Amino acid sequence: MREKAVERRNVNKEHNSNFKAGYIPIDEDRLHKTGLRGRKGNLAICVIILLFILAVINLIITLVIWAVIRIGPNGCDSMEFHESGLLRFKQVSDMGVIHPLYKSTVGGRRNENLVITGNNQPIVFQQGTTKLSVEKNKTSITSDIGMQFFDPRTQHILFSTDYETHEFHLPSGVKSLNVQKASTERITSNATSDLNIKVDGKAIVRGNEGVFIMGKTIEFHMGGNMELKAENSIILNGTVMVSTSRLPSSSSGDQLGGGDWVRYKLCMCADGTLFKVQVTGQNMGCQISDNPCGNTH
Repeated sequence: MREKAVERRNVNKEHNSNFKAGYIPIDEDRLHKTGLRGRKGNLAICVIILLFILAVINLIITLVIWAVIRIGPNGCDSMEFHESGLLRFKQVSDMGVIHPLYKSTVGGRRNENLVITGNNQPIVFQQGTTKLSVEKNKTSITSDIGMQFFDPRTQHILFSTDYETHEFHLPSGVKSLNVQKASTERITSNATSDLNIKVDGKAIVRGNEGVFIMGKTIEFHMGGNMELKAENSIILNGTVMVSTSRLPSSSSGDQLGGGDWVRYKLCMCADGTLFKVQVTGQNMGCQISDNPCGNTH
C-alpha cells in the first residue's frame, strides 16, 4: 500500500509540473481561416478597382452630356424630344457623323433655312451605295442602283436615271453633262439648240450596229487626227467641206519626189464615196483608170 501511494504521488507531481501535457502540434496553414485571403482577396481588389474606374468614366460622361446638351432646371436648352420621335435642335450644333434611323428625315423649320456647314471638309450624305458629296468647287452624286429627283409637293419627277421608264433629260438650268463613259441608244438636243460634245483628250464613238450622225450642220474641230473605221462602208450624205488651213502643204518650188514623203490627193465621187490618189506629178487630178466612181467622178 505504501509503495502504491508513493508511486501515485510521484505521478501527480510529474503531471502537475508538465505544462506540455495534452498539447498536439498543428500546422496553422491547415486551420480554417475567415475573411478574403489569397486569390479571393486579389479578385476582390480587382473588382473594386474596376468599379472605381467605371464610376469615374460615368462621371466624365455625365459632365460632358451636361455641358453639351446643357441640361438645366427647365430642361434641355439645346434640343427638344417629342413623342412623335422628332428631335429638334434649338441651337447651332457641332457634329461629326450622324446615323439616322430607317426612313428618317432631316429638315429645317417651315420659315427657316437648314444650313449645314463643313469646316474645310466636304459634306457627305450617304445611304448604302448612294452618296451625295457637297464640296467647295463641285457637287457629286454617285449611286449603283440609280436615282431620281421629284417635287415632294406635286410628286413630279424632275430627273431620273430609270431610262426604261423615263427618257433621260437634263434638269432645267443644267447646260452641260460631264461623264467619262456613257452607253445609250441615242443622243439628241432640242430643236432650237446645238448639241456640242467636247473632250480634253480623245473621244471615241462606237456603235455595235453602226453610228448615225444626223443634223442640219455637223462640224468636227480637232487638234489632232480624226480616224473613221467601219466594217462595211462609211457614207457621207450631204455637202462635205474640209478646211485645208491646218492640213500640211508644200510650196510650188518643192520637188514632189524629194525626201521620204508619199503624198495623196483626196477625191470624192458624185455619190459621196471617198478615195485617195497618189500624187506623182504637179497639177494631177483624180482622173485615174481604176477609180471606184466609174465614168462620173
